[in-house]
Amino acid sequence: MELHTLTTETTDPRERGTLLGTRFGARVRRVAELYREHFTVLGLPADQVRDLADRSHEALRAWAPHLAEESDACADAAGVERWTVAAVGARTEILAACPEPGRGECSTAVFAPAGAAPQTVQTWDWHDLLVPDALLHALTPSEGRTVKLFTEFGAPGKIGVNSAGLGVHFNILFHASDSAGGVPVHAVARRILDEADTLDQAVEIASTARVSASTSLTVVTADCSAASLELSPAGLAVVPAGEDGWLLHTNHFLDTGLAAGDTGPADSMTAERLAHLHAVRAAMPGLSPAERARAFCGEGGADAVVCMRPDAHKPPHEQWGTLLTVGLDTADCAIDYLAGAPHEAPASGLARF
Repeated sequence: MELHTLTTETTDPRERGTLLGTRFGARVRRVAELYREHFTVLGLPADQVRDLADRSHEALRAWAPHLAEESDACADAAGVERWTVAAVGARTEILAACPEPGRGECSTAVFAPAGAAPQTVQTWDWHDLLVPDALLHALTPSEGRTVKLFTEFGAPGKIGVNSAGLGVHFNILFHASDSAGGVPVHAVARRILDEADTLDQAVEIASTARVSASTSLTVVTADCSAASLELSPAGLAVVPAGEDGWLLHTNHFLDTGLAAGDTGPADSMTAERLAHLHAVRAAMPGLSPAERARAFCGEGGADAVVCMRPDAHKPPHEQWGTLLTVGLDTADCAIDYLAGAPHEAPASGLARF
């Protein structure tokens, strides 16, 4: 995965989308094409994908019209039909409607002790064939406010931090109530970054979104407030950090009520990865971002359960890998990142955006 950077200073969403689609038009078109092909392999024909994308896009337009405008302007500037970019933005919602939706394997660790700066690290695991390129975007949603985020071309947001000292990590979840047509969960992450200064404000924003797919947004603030917002069509649960300041999340519900409807794939390693995080967490505090990533792996190093490697014996759409290791600096509004797995961090280091 090749990471590209973009800084936009306009507060106008249409102008921002135009800048994005103009500069990265070829990549926007390519990612949209790859996702269309992926949905077809998973059993959804193009006309059904378009219908699902349009439904989620209209839900987005009603909930956050500026994000719908940004997406449309990006598509127009890139020279593709608007629904194809909207489909990338709503890819979690479309996957929920697939006969064989696949799985997600991401691991997040947040340490937010009272009286000290939060320390975070996450792996983002996905199909490398869908993400030949990705984006680090510094934007200005309103005067005096900066957001820095990592995302795919066509998606409004994913993992990021804002100048108010609030950060968001992202883990996909699966619930029996998942369907299609709701507000894209990637847009919920983006709107929290654009607008929220506090954890309470983040919860309020998330509570207003009618979602149709499930996700955990782990929100952390510079004053060491932290909670995982578990979103699903069945409701929103707020899972706070423990008294020791730790908040760990993989790809299953932690809230007991929502956990009753968890439909995560049977072959997922989510429970094993969460147990691993509990086992290694004591070694992570106080380290540099690169050393924290190394400690995230524990003694297993490259063979740690949190370091995903594609299985070459499986078909391409079933191959998963750790494409990104990322930490958030809420005090300095910065993202520390490596396009690779955490065991590579000591040798490669983490870049800062």
